[in-house]
Amino acid sequence: MSSAFRELYGYEPEGVWAAPGRVNLIGEYTDFNEGFVMPLALPHTAVAAVARRTDGVLRIHSADIEGPVVELRADELEPLSGAGWAAYPAGVVWALREAGYAVPGADLHLTSTVPTGAGLSSSAALEVVTALALRDLYELPLSMPQLAALAQRAENAFVGVPCGIMDQTASACCTEGHVLHLDARDVTTRHIPFDLPAQGLRLLVVDTRVKHALGDGAYAQRRAGCEQGARELGVRTLRELPYARLPDALGELSSETVRGYVRHVVSDNERVARVAGLLAAGDVRAVGAVLTEGHGSLRDDLRVSCAELDLVVDTAVAAGALGARMTGGGFGGSAIVLAEEAALDAVSKALAVAFERASLTAPRLFEAVPSRGAHRLS
Repeated sequence: MSSAFRELYGYEPEGVWAAPGRVNLIGEYTDFNEGFVMPLALPHTAVAAVARRTDGVLRIHSADIEGPVVELRADELEPLSGAGWAAYPAGVVWALREAGYAVPGADLHLTSTVPTGAGLSSSAALEVVTALALRDLYELPLSMPQLAALAQRAENAFVGVPCGIMDQTASACCTEGHVLHLDARDVTTRHIPFDLPAQGLRLLVVDTRVKHALGDGAYAQRRAGCEQGARELGVRTLRELPYARLPDALGELSSETVRGYVRHVVSDNERVARVAGLLAAGDVRAVGAVLTEGHGSLRDDLRVSCAELDLVVDTAVAAGALGARMTGGGFGGSAIVLAEEAALDAVSKALAVAFERASLTAPRLFEAVPSRGAHRLS
């Protein structure tokens, strides 16, 4: 990265940083409802070589996207300006400046191994790696959770995607060998050991290669529906609705669509609690059934699955997996599969055959290894 930066800009970077993508074990569409989520960082990362500038110029380049260096003025950054992929790092500069931190400019060279469009938070990785580099270079007094919040603001206000706090927090705060139990209301975190090989298990990520775009309005529609449900129930967020009260609450809602959204969010919060309890008790195999149950809710109540994701879940379970579900925003992207190590080959082969029979592009399969959050490389 340093040599590529030097070739691009003609001088050495001041450092190189990395921030991972994430996969979410359980708890989907719950974070913007101030609920609970349980992600883990992947070994796939966005990497940034960065140097400061004092002339107000922001230059951004990606090794992965064909095109010239994007050059902007730090003091002229405007939300929703249509800067394409560069809006993610540029939005971080904007968010830092809006928060009162002096960031006069920078040169950035970026690359990423996080698959784009796969529901694995490639955008959050770009935001967090940019935020961490600028924090370190400009010596800003920001904790990792604060960095995550500023990165989320960049995506919400500058890019225009109304995501919750999970993706950025996972990229910034996860630790190796653990899942992150995140309370999205007060952003408190708990690191839960997640050593599947010790149990003879594996967690497989299945990238369907169907691209999704959360900015197309479907995500925002569901967020608005959840907020409508909270208003109709007289609570500030759906986090405040106890699971035990859910059956009665559903009868108070005005439409079947909103009813489904509320049922999913409240029940997925409960599923996060169940998985946390199972992990604490060492009963990791029982997590599989909770994953499959969660997929049914995402498919039927929230309606964010698709034929390819359903094919992964149905095929994997039929081939002997302990459980599976879509992960991320949906409408394509990835699913996760929890399986015995001994069953992994059979499951993988069954998925390949199922996609071939359906005349679909072969899915990309890789193991989800709980990895380190954002950090400086050099």
